[in-house]
Amino acid sequence: MHPSAPTLALVESPVQLLNVLEWAHTRRGDDGPLLTAVPRQPGPAADRGRTGPRPAADGLRIVVVPPTDPMSRGQLRRVAGLARDEGHTVHWQEARGGSGSPTRALAALAPAVRRAERIVVGDPFSRFLQLLLLPARAAELVVVDDGTATMEFVAQLGRGERLRRWHRTGGGAAARVRELAYAPVSGTARRRLTPRGGHAVELFTSMPVTPPPGARLRVNDFAWTRARFGPPRLTRGTDLVGTSLVETGVVDPFRYLDAVRALAREHGVTRYFAHRRETPEKLRALSEATGLEIVRPDLPLELIARRGPIGRTIVSFPSTVVHTLPYALTGTGVTVAVCGIDPAWLTATASPRARGFLAGVTDTARDVRRLPLGAAPAAG
Repeated sequence: MHPSAPTLALVESPVQLLNVLEWAHTRRGDDGPLLTAVPRQPGPAADRGRTGPRPAADGLRIVVVPPTDPMSRGQLRRVAGLARDEGHTVHWQEARGGSGSPTRALAALAPAVRRAERIVVGDPFSRFLQLLLLPARAAELVVVDDGTATMEFVAQLGRGERLRRWHRTGGGAAARVRELAYAPVSGTARRRLTPRGGHAVELFTSMPVTPPPGARLRVNDFAWTRARFGPPRLTRGTDLVGTSLVETGVVDPFRYLDAVRALAREHGVTRYFAHRRETPEKLRALSEATGLEIVRPDLPLELIARRGPIGRTIVSFPSTVVHTLPYALTGTGVTVAVCGIDPAWLTATASPRARGFLAGVTDTARDVRRLPLGAAPAAG
């Protein structure tokens, strides 16, 4: 990897990588040539349907630090392919599991982080990312969406709180000791992410947030996705978007199954788009209980929906897509509907923040149809 890229992007998920592509597209349009346009060469199948020039990415280098689950890795490789088609340099850095060591990865990436003039990050809650920010000297730091967690990040930063994922509970004594030992790193990361004299912070987001004092806000309206793909062919059925709220311990699995069954019956759902973190066992149970076709997308849903075919109505529980799909599908005639989470569906161990956070995700979504909780009864 080139050690002196003026702009270095550090991503750990497919959505983060997609939003780096969106940010580069928007930044180039707003501020002039962040990247240099070059004539588009005949390319592979990923280029079909494209118009206009491809940018050369001598000003932007992307480092992908992949998780271990196969679905996320597969999506990341495909979005990385799209990034390379756009002319960006993409470096794949293993840091987890048997093929990668966090310590070796941190050592390998530290020189590039230290030399970068601008750093783009996707998940400020990531401990690996927080460690990477320790040697950073960049004059500008950009945070792109990693989903609805951006809403909690902005709120915590504004209140001066330590960075903590909204669905995490307190844990036991051992967890509290680890938190205490890690506090200096978390505190340094929070300072890096706070605007101050000589250090700019930008938020690039589709979420309805008010930036902290001194931070710049750019709206991510998925202009790159809309320019490159679609409009989609629409099917007659309704599609349902899955969620990982069961996997994160927030929603009871039996209540969730009942809710999916009720939504399928009430709204004529034919396909269920699985979240990349949903387990095969859960998806098998959903398929057997509902008869739905389970789709495991090979790209983030914004790209899947834009390329089509996609249902005329897309139903989702509170999640990132109720904020992003209305942007990505502008002008296509697709209706996005959201079904809120009934407090009765929450597990006994769910974070005290869960109810309010999920309600906020639903209430602040724009250009969506809101379904009554009764449309998905929690008891079977």
